[in-house]
Amino acid sequence: MSNAKYKLTGFNFIILWFGAAMSIAEIMTGGLLAPLGFKKGIIIILIGHVIGTTILIMGGIIGEEENLPAIKSTRISFGLYGSYLFSILNILQLVGWTAVMIISGGRSLNLISKTLWSFDNTTIWSIVIGLLICVWIALGSNGLKKLNIAAVILLFGLTIVLSFVVFKNGSLFTKEVVGDISVGTAIELNIIMPLSWLPLIADYTRNAKSKKGAVMGSWLGYFIGSSWMYIIGFTATVVFDNTDMGAIMMAANLGITALLIVGLSTVTTTFLDAYSAGITFLNIFPRAKEKYAAIIMAVIGMVIALIMPIEQYENFLYAIGSVFAPLFSVLFTDYFVIKKQKSIEDDVIVNFGAVIIWIIGIVLYYIFIKFDFIIGTTVPVMIITSIIYAVLWRWISKWKYVKKSQKSCQM
Repeated sequence: MSNAKYKLTGFNFIILWFGAAMSIAEIMTGGLLAPLGFKKGIIIILIGHVIGTTILIMGGIIGEEENLPAIKSTRISFGLYGSYLFSILNILQLVGWTAVMIISGGRSLNLISKTLWSFDNTTIWSIVIGLLICVWIALGSNGLKKLNIAAVILLFGLTIVLSFVVFKNGSLFTKEVVGDISVGTAIELNIIMPLSWLPLIADYTRNAKSKKGAVMGSWLGYFIGSSWMYIIGFTATVVFDNTDMGAIMMAANLGITALLIVGLSTVTTTFLDAYSAGITFLNIFPRAKEKYAAIIMAVIGMVIALIMPIEQYENFLYAIGSVFAPLFSVLFTDYFVIKKQKSIEDDVIVNFGAVIIWIIGIVLYYIFIKFDFIIGTTVPVMIITSIIYAVLWRWISKWKYVKKSQKSCQM
């Protein structure tokens, strides 16, 4: 939409990304950092989010300047089929998030119901959440916007209540938490969360009224929102010795209100994951029905949630980092450093050179993660992947499979 009245302002972006960050997943991830202790934990959350949010915004800049959705922008470096591959990876990520949110929400609801009514069945609660997400999708966005807003308001209210509860507890500043986590791992867990939004941010910034508004609004909105959610999860876990949101809210004596907050916020947040997965599916199969594709994604996510142990959540986050860190490192190097092209070459089916460097980046990620660098794994992987691509691009840039009458692989 080119009409200026439909464009998003800086304030719109602040609200958009603050709301996107207001998620139980962010609170739950913050809880993993509790062994760091209060002072070190807060510092690392802020440092990690400065790095992660800045990387996220680079993807948004491409969307604003080129008016391209995020997945389509990968065609700049990887070609048409390359964008299809990353569409599949994004679908897997979003279905994975759907599963993680369903099982974590189901466990939280089960803990609350077990405490209140002695009803103990995580599977039933997970199915209930999954079915409600399908209903949300089937009914469409009309009439549900107010409920989505209500969910954000409820979760916002919850964070204020939890902030008051945990910060008034004197033990927060001195209590030691059982467990261990390194500084490098902690920073990585802060960087990975904004990284998971890279395949989506340009979908919004391409509709910005100005680049400054898109950059500053998105950066501030996500940084403030996500940092706050991490801090809430981190501090609540220190005080209550539990990363489960249901347990934390019951410890805060929220009672049945906790059930409503967890249920509604989980459904509305996870609905976005499943719906975005359906939309991404249409990038590969444009004739599919958007609503049906999204429902199928929700069902797949629900099935995975019923068989996947939530203990694998941290490994899921690392999988996101391993795939998307080198992917966007290649794109950023092409776009911001080499600047050999700033638009899509319609005849390029796949750029084998870029794909090879991306695969090298994935391998580097899993090698580097064993060294536990103090700055985390994402940053060194992105820097080294970028250097390799920048050094080799003149040689490998001709390794393309193209349309028309050209040879399959131009050398």
